Formats: sequence, structure tokens, C-alpha cells
Amino acid sequence: MADPQPLAGLSIVVTRPREQAAELARRIEDLGGTSILFPLLEITPLADQRSLHAVVTRLHEFQLAIFISPNAARFGMQAILAAGKQPAPVRVASVGPGTSKVLHGLGVQDVLAPRDKFDSEALLALPELQLVQGWRVAIFRGESGRELLGDTLQARGAIVEYVACYQRGKPQQDAAPLLAQMPDAITASSSEALGYMAEMLGVAGMEKFVQLPLFVPHERIAQAATKLGWRNVIATAGADDGLLAGLVTWAEQQRN
Repeated sequence: MADPQPLAGLSIVVTRPREQAAELARRIEDLGGTSILFPLLEITPLADQRSLHAVVTRLHEFQLAIFISPNAARFGMQAILAAGKQPAPVRVASVGPGTSKVLHGLGVQDVLAPRDKFDSEALLALPELQLVQGWRVAIFRGESGRELLGDTLQARGAIVEYVACYQRGKPQQDAAPLLAQMPDAITASSSEALGYMAEMLGVAGMEKFVQLPLFVPHERIAQAATKLGWRNVIATAGADDGLLAGLVTWAEQQRN
């Protein structure tokens, strides 16, 4: 019989933005672990939303709206709904289950999304996005991000507009309490967030933390972590399910 609490006795850092951390933290604790919330990104609305609203008023002109993260779905859909618009005539796509879940909760039932890997590459591989010649595509995201999705769709003949709908920033918080706790493992879902962690911990703090197992849901983040000096980086499958599966497998290996 499987251990119902495979993470018992382990303290695990959750570095997601505060608004997104609760579900992963709860599931860690359901498995017996102790979650330590240490948000490494602060997500806020855009100071100037004129460009966002300008696209929202023209949403009917697009054939496809892509939301690249839960935050993009939340802030983008808030703007769409506030303007009295509905994306119903527009095909809606997301890069993964977390983003799709937010979209479903905001009334979008039909969401095109990859089922295995959860990134731009997996979305671009879907049959529905191969023949997009002449399509107008809106990509809802933060103020910046990877260009692969838009560049590839443009190469396939689509007309792409990036739609910034939120901004990311470094939280103002003290790393001393985290250093004092010395957790057993860390989870991170963003290369940018790992950079902020290195800044907050400083050289002495990083010397301690790079020895801890770091769980990340994508190989691209794992590569960034290695460049920052992390010595034990474990790339898992995507989303919360992937991170939790990786944590459980690691915990079981430690016990054995």
C-alpha cells in the first residue's frame, strides 16, 4: 500500500507568486510535508492598460487568442469581461492545465491545450495550429517573454499581436527567515524567479542553498538553475502534478 503521507517530515519551499502558491502548498501538506511560502515574483496589473483595452475592443477581429500563463488568463479575461466582451467567437488556447483551469473558471469552456508537455513547443505541435495562414492571433502574456510562439506562428503565415496584461517584479522581502529554516527542498516555476532568489540570498546564502534539491517543471528552467550554480536540479513533468510526483519519488528514494 502506498504511503498516504510520503512527504512527512520534509519542509518544502514554494516560490510561486502568492496568488498561485496556495494550491501547491495545500497539496504538499496533504502529503504530510510542511510548505514554506516564499514568493519570488510579484504579479500586478499594468500601470498603463490602454494597449490592453485597445486589443480587447477588437477581439472579434481575431481568429485565435492564446493565454500563456494563469496570470495572463486572469488579467486578460478580467479586461475582456470588464469591457463586456466574450471570447466565444474566438478560438482560445493555453499552454497548460493551470491556465486552462483559470479560463474554465472565468467561463471559457472550449480551450485548446497540449496534453503532455506544457509549453510553447507543445502548443505549436498541435494539429490545430499547423494551418494558420492569414489568421489574426492575440497572445496574452506579461510585459515580456519568449518570442518562440509568435515567431513560429508568423512563419506559418499568421498575423500576431502580443498583448501585455500584467507585470512581474521582485518582491520586497527578507531572506533571513528562509535562511534560518534551511528547508529540505525547493520548488521553482520560473527562471526569472530563480534569478531573484540568487539576489536575495546573496553569495553566502546561495552557497548553502545550491546544495538543496531544486524541483522545476521544465528543462529550460533546469538549465537556467544550473547556470546559477544549483548542483541538484530535478526537472519534473509540468504543473503541480509534475512537481508533486517528482517530490514524492525523491522522498521515497531518500527513505530507501
